[in-house]
Amino acid sequence: MNAPIAGDPDLERLRALIEGARRAVVFTGAGISTESGIPDFRSPGGIWSRRRPVDFRDFVASEPARREAWSQRAESHRTMAHAEPNHGHRAVASLVHRGIVTTVITQNIDGLHQRSGVPPERVVELHGNSTYAKCIECEAPYPLDPILDAFERDGALPVCDRCGGHVKTATVSFGQAMPEAAMRRAEAATVECDLFLAIGSSLVVHPAAGFPVRAKRLGATLVILNREPTELDALADLVLNREIGPALRAVTGSN
Repeated sequence: MNAPIAGDPDLERLRALIEGARRAVVFTGAGISTESGIPDFRSPGGIWSRRRPVDFRDFVASEPARREAWSQRAESHRTMAHAEPNHGHRAVASLVHRGIVTTVITQNIDGLHQRSGVPPERVVELHGNSTYAKCIECEAPYPLDPILDAFERDGALPVCDRCGGHVKTATVSFGQAMPEAAMRRAEAATVECDLFLAIGSSLVVHPAAGFPVRAKRLGATLVILNREPTELDALADLVLNREIGPALRAVTGSN
C-alpha cells in the first residue's frame, strides 16, 4: 500500500484517480521538459522570444528562410542534445509500464518520453520530432548531426539524395499541416480514456488543446498539472499548480 502524502490532499486525490484509472492518457507540453533544462520556445529566453519562427511556406519558397530555420535548429540543438529525462518523464514512463497509461500524447519535439522508457509505439508526437530530419517531399529520414556539422562548417543546406527535395527537421512548422496519422491516434486514445492528465501545457495551442476538452465532454476525468493557471482550469476535475517532476514522483513513487 502507498504511504500517505502527508498534508497534501490534492496529491492524495491525484494518486487515487491514477490508481483507479483503467485507460489513462497523458498529454504533455513544454512544461514537463523545462525541468530538463529545455526552455519553452515561447517563454522569456526561449528562442522565439529572440528569433521569429520560420513559416513552412517560407521554408519551401526561400533559401534565406531555410538558412534561418537551420540556424535556429543549430542553436536549440546544443541545449536539447544534452538534456536528460527528469522525474516527470520517468514517472509517466512508470505509469505506462504499470498498464495505467495507454498513450502519451505530446506537443514536445525532444524525444525525452522515449528516452525515459516509454515504448515509441505508445507516444503520439503531435508536433513531430527534432532529433532527426526528413525530406519534405518523399519523407526520407536523415540523421541530424551530419547535417548540422555541414551547415555550421560551410553553410551547406541539406538536399534529399533520393528525390532532390528540401530536408528539414522532422517537426511541424508554423503553416505546415498537422500529421494526420498522429492526430487520428490522439483522437482515438482521447475517446477511449477514462482519465486525461494534461501535464505542463498552457493548453492554448490548437488543435492539440482540443483533446482535453473532448475527453472531458465524453465523460473522462480531467486533471491539469501545470506551474501556471490555464484557460481550461474551470473545466478540470482537479488542478495542481506546482512543479511537475516532484509532484509526479511523489504520486507514483518512481525514481
